[in-house]
Amino acid sequence: MLRFEDILGHEQIKEYFKNALERHQVSHAYILTGEAGMGRKSLANAFAMALQCEAGGSDPCGVCHSCRQFLSGNHPDVIYVRHEKAGSIGVDDVRGQIINDVEIKPYSSPYKIYIVDQAELLTPQAQNALLKTIEEPPEYAVLFFLTTNAEAFLPTILSRCTVLKLKPLYDQVIRKYLVEHNKVSPHQADVCTAFARGNLGKAIALSSSEEFMRLQEIVLNLMKHVMDMPIADMLASLKEMKDANLNIKDCLDFMQLWFRDILMFKATRDTSLFIFKDEYRYINEIADHSSFDGIEKILAAIDKAKVRLDANVNYELAMELMLLVMKENII
Repeated sequence: MLRFEDILGHEQIKEYFKNALERHQVSHAYILTGEAGMGRKSLANAFAMALQCEAGGSDPCGVCHSCRQFLSGNHPDVIYVRHEKAGSIGVDDVRGQIINDVEIKPYSSPYKIYIVDQAELLTPQAQNALLKTIEEPPEYAVLFFLTTNAEAFLPTILSRCTVLKLKPLYDQVIRKYLVEHNKVSPHQADVCTAFARGNLGKAIALSSSEEFMRLQEIVLNLMKHVMDMPIADMLASLKEMKDANLNIKDCLDFMQLWFRDILMFKATRDTSLFIFKDEYRYINEIADHSSFDGIEKILAAIDKAKVRLDANVNYELAMELMLLVMKENII
């Protein structure tokens, strides 16, 4: 079953879709934009299913013939546009699956719905080819463009579509979902939630990722012992990160979360604000051995390491310079 109430967050977009259904004011083209994992596809599917539902309500009934077809993946009037080339959706893709097909009336439903995932891959030529279909669509046609980057669309396309931007979910919503539905420990839920930054799909993926668990193990050990760990051992940890093929930017993000906890604790002495609630002893110790200015310098050094890596500065050099700043500012 896929109802709007089953989708976490995005209340404004869900309300918008429900009002469109109740008032029979459906646009011919929608752009749903947001990070991968935020629920673009779920929202488009729920709306498409409700549009075709024989009950005619603001939520799909889930039991009519149309809903059963949709749930089985065999609805003849809901078309998921595919593309042959991995890096682009070209003119031939949209011409064969949308432009020529849209002239054929729906088989059994009020609408003929086209869902284009990764729509940022549409080439300018493909977008121009779609322009007439978007400007003068048959009354039964509805197009969904799901994208991580609305700026990839030509202004002529953007101006003719209803653009809906997905916003990050509240941390407490994601944390509750991980604990109650995915049976993740509260401690791990805190870490995954903080790391996901409002993206439920990312949080769910992190909670079951062996790579993320390995990342935590290596980086947390380094951060906890940054005061007393010899430089040689710190460099060994850097090598371990690289040898484990960990995403180095994720490692740096993880370090920032760690020092964010230290900064928050130093400012408030409130342990309830911790992300790393199990690490009070280490956070307290490092907070006592560092200044506010020192922590700010460390956070800036982590940002600088990211910039250096983006500029293709040698990995070992960029990371060593960052670690030296940490050492200098934790006394």
